[in-house]
Amino acid sequence: MTKESPPAAPPGTRTAGRGGDVGRTRRAGLRQRIRRDRTLLLLMAPGVLFFLVFQYLALFGNVIAFKEYMPFLGVNASPWVGLDNFRTLFGEEAFWHAAGNTVVLALAQLFFYFPVPLALALLLHSLVQGRVRKFVQSVVYLPHFISWVIIVALFQQVLGADGVLNGTLGGSDGHLVDVIGNPDLFKPLMVLELIWKECGWGTIIFLAALHQVDEGLYEAAALDGAGPWRRFWHVTLPGLRAVIFLLLILRLGDILSVGFEQILLQRDAFGPDVAEVIDTYVFYHGIRDQNWGVAAAAALFKGVIGAVLVFTANKVAHRMGEQGVYR
Repeated sequence: MTKESPPAAPPGTRTAGRGGDVGRTRRAGLRQRIRRDRTLLLLMAPGVLFFLVFQYLALFGNVIAFKEYMPFLGVNASPWVGLDNFRTLFGEEAFWHAAGNTVVLALAQLFFYFPVPLALALLLHSLVQGRVRKFVQSVVYLPHFISWVIIVALFQQVLGADGVLNGTLGGSDGHLVDVIGNPDLFKPLMVLELIWKECGWGTIIFLAALHQVDEGLYEAAALDGAGPWRRFWHVTLPGLRAVIFLLLILRLGDILSVGFEQILLQRDAFGPDVAEVIDTYVFYHGIRDQNWGVAAAAALFKGVIGAVLVFTANKVAHRMGEQGVYR
């Protein structure tokens, strides 16, 4: 006598089985993790909302670049113009002048600012210990929390025409140094201000990475006769290579944002010929001249260039054996 098989379930009905048990287990585990980490999730929520509202949802506003946007009509009712805003943008000499200033200033920041946090981290890691080290760290981190308004005012008080530097030199031999307002010194001053404000904050990641390097590698290299430079080149630098690639890729993505607030506060002092960058171009064309479409096209163009740089740098990192920002 053969054993009859159970009747098949009607289509559309769910059967309780291993898959359902696994699903319920996963949902229960998720609820448990949410309850366990609810405090951390609540602390993280404002930052996530900030990025969702002001970064990701704001991306939909790029549609203005393809419209003749009129605020009293709104985004939906404003007429489409296709690529006319981009044709107008690329035909303006002022835009290409601002783009040229942006590229030069971005390259100067990349080559002169990016190595400074690494050098400062190496100095703190190898030369300074104990309370002195903590004190130096606190001092160099502090400018990061000061607004650009205060920092620009400090530099003007020191390097301005009536500043401390000229007051000291004028009291001795009458020689005055023209820094604030000198077009030739605009880009070096921007880089100097950035280094002074952000280099201490940038050392945090490098210091954390340095603590992950095995001290036994330094001892083995020293026993093999390697000097300080060879230990840096063959032990320290390989240990920091992944972090350097990661920070470099992230920096390239934001390379054309050379400091909107910093430059806007000093643009009038140096003049638009040397101080106009893409961000200030967008601000003055979009807010002051109410040329919303062309300004949005310029901002979108800058964002596309940044995305291309990130994808390219990440691909190069993969070819060199590094993980990069994403796989």
